[in-house]
Parts: sequence; C-alpha cells; structure tokens
Amino acid sequence: MTLEPERNVATRLALEAGELLRLHLTRGLTVEHKTSADDPVTAADREASDLILAGLRAAFPGDGLLSEEAADDAGRLDVERVWIVDPIDGTKEYASGSPDYAVSIGLAVGGEPVLGVVYAPATDELFVGVVGEGVTKNGAPAGFSDRAEYVVSVSDTEFQRELHRHDLPGMVPSGSVALKLARIAAGEADVTFTMSPRSEWDIAAGHALVRAAGGDLRRRDGRRIRYNLARPHIEQGIIGGRPGALEWLEGELSARTLPTAHLGLTRDDQAWAVLSAEDQAALAGHPGIFVRHAGGQVLALLVVDEDGTVQRASGDAFHLERLTRDVTRALGPLRRQALEAGGLD
Repeated sequence: MTLEPERNVATRLALEAGELLRLHLTRGLTVEHKTSADDPVTAADREASDLILAGLRAAFPGDGLLSEEAADDAGRLDVERVWIVDPIDGTKEYASGSPDYAVSIGLAVGGEPVLGVVYAPATDELFVGVVGEGVTKNGAPAGFSDRAEYVVSVSDTEFQRELHRHDLPGMVPSGSVALKLARIAAGEADVTFTMSPRSEWDIAAGHALVRAAGGDLRRRDGRRIRYNLARPHIEQGIIGGRPGALEWLEGELSARTLPTAHLGLTRDDQAWAVLSAEDQAALAGHPGIFVRHAGGQVLALLVVDEDGTVQRASGDAFHLERLTRDVTRALGPLRRQALEAGGLD
C-alpha cells in the first residue's frame, strides 16, 4: 500500500500542531478536567485538533475523521478510510511541563491501522511509518532492537499506583502511550502493556508504527484491535511490541497474575468466565458490566444501569477504586456524576 500523499500531509500537520503546542506553552495554559484529575484538557488540545482535522478534511475530503477533542461524526462509520487523531496524547504531562507528550495521527483502512505519525514537540522527534514500508525517525530508517534483556515501557500512572509493587523485570515508566509505541517501533523499547483500557485515538498511530516495524498490538485477552467502531474505546488493557518480546511479556503477566479491566463485559468475552455461575445467570444480557480481574478471579465488579445508576459494586477497595476510575473515564461526565453520587469515586 503506497500512501505517500497521506504520509506527507499527516507529517506536515503533526509538525504544525507541535509548533502550536509549543507556542501555547510560552503563553501559559489554563487546564480544565473532563472526567477526573487524570483527564485534563486545554485550549491547546482543541486548537491542535481543529488544525489537524481541517488539514485532513481539505486534503482527503472523502475520508472519515475521529478526534478525541472533536464531536464525533457518525458518518465515519460509512467510509473505508478514517483518520484517528489525538492532538495531545499525554495532556497531563504537557500541562505539567514534562516532555513526555505527543501529537498522534493515524489512518485506519477497513478497521486496520496502516499509517502512523507520532511527533514529540518537546524533543523534536518525528516517527513515521506505513505498514509494508517500514518506520523512520527524523527521516532515518528505524526498527526494532535486538537486545536480549527487554525494555518494558509502562504507564507512569499505573507504575506509581500499582506496578511498582511487582517484580516484572525491565519496567520503564513514561507518559504518552502513542510515544511508547513509537519508541518501540524505533527500537528504544521492546514491549508495553496496560491494565486500564485505552481509546482508539490513544493508540491508532502507534499501533500502525509497531505494525510497520513488524510487530503487533492486541487486547490483553489476545484478540485483535479493530478501529473505527461506533464506540471508539478498547474495552480492556492492551499489550504489544516486537515478536519474541510480546510473547515473553504475555507469559510474565500470566505468571504474576497482573490485573486488567474489562468494560462492557458480555457472554462472548473470555473474561465472562471469571464471573461466578450465579453472576453469569443474573447478569446475562446486562449492558453495564465492568470487571477488574486477574488469575481467573474477580478483583472488583461494577454493574451500572443505562441511566448511570450503580446497581452493584463489590470487591477489594483498591481494585474497586481503580475500576471506578476506568469506568468514569470511559463513560464520560454524566455517568461520572452518578458514580460519585454512589460514593464510589
């Protein structure tokens, strides 16, 4: 698949957005929060999103558009090609002065990520990749490392709150997941995983970069990640990287029974098996089942009605708090109010 015009436009827009973000930093930022203190947004997010979407719309008027900071257009579901954008992946880091944030622009065709551009404005690092054509960093060819001791890039938030308690070797915490995946594709790390779910805009470009380098990104239960879904959120944690490292990490996580969340659980999901027979019978068909689990055991369970009312909350207090944060972020501000009213946040 030759995507030279798409690659050139996405690269130009990522660089322009990065310059805009640097400019905002010199002027000072006003930070708001969408669903929690862990979910900030700034005027820079919105302006960068507008810049990128306007450029993509002008260059490729027939393509669909999906951005974290723009109203969703259901028309994207009717087209084959969709641009998936996060104008600032790592807004918390951006607002706090950390360099660990990135502009992320991905293209999915038929639900598969095929092109990714990730730009780190603070360090002026540009990662570009097309599946079948490889990856470049700042214009030079790049690819997976061949190191024997794997570098595991993990969420700094998850590391601070939980992962530091575990003896998983090679962990290096950082912010932006898009930048994690870009660095893996360029050989600066080897593999990554999350316990909490992510959204399509967080990972589409990085996923394309990893695929372009010859690796993969998938759900924690092993299933493929598809893009341009009606609800653009991955319901569970993710895992990805270069071959060999990915299989090694899956074994390490299994051996240590490290948790993951699954949001919107159904009978078709592998995690359904962690529920008791009684819960399986009582909850079959319920649209709002959320579970955090590890080693075949339920650590926390939330059952939320369609109006946001918490019907049931059970499990270990620590894991219930982590699951509640995942659910509030995924469901948005209105459901968050209901969860807070139930005393869960």
